Amino acid sequence: MTNPDLEKLSVEELKKLQKDAAKAVASFEDRKRAGVIAELEAVAQKHGYKLVDLTGGKKAKVASPAKYKHPEDSSLTWSGRGRQPNWIRDGPSTEKSLIVFAI
Repeated sequence: MTNPDLEKLSVEELKKLQKDAAKAVASFEDRKRAGVIAELEAVAQKHGYKLVDLTGGKKAKVASPAKYKHPEDSSLTWSGRGRQPNWIRDGPSTEKSLIVFAI
């Protein structure tokens, strides 16, 4: 592999080199991870298990319970996380306005 003189490269060339290096690192890490997973699966299978059974897989995300609801349409709810829905934003514009919508 050559070591280019970085001082002679333009900004565009440096950005391309940086992007290519990031892709190469990501590809290397993916290949390494896949190899480790294959090894772990082989060891688990050797002992009569599946890797998913031993690791438990990913846990399902549980929706946050609703803390606020629209006073007129109870099907409109909000957990208090993330962006405020329009019906809260357009409601009373005081600091305590969320109390109006609390469940």
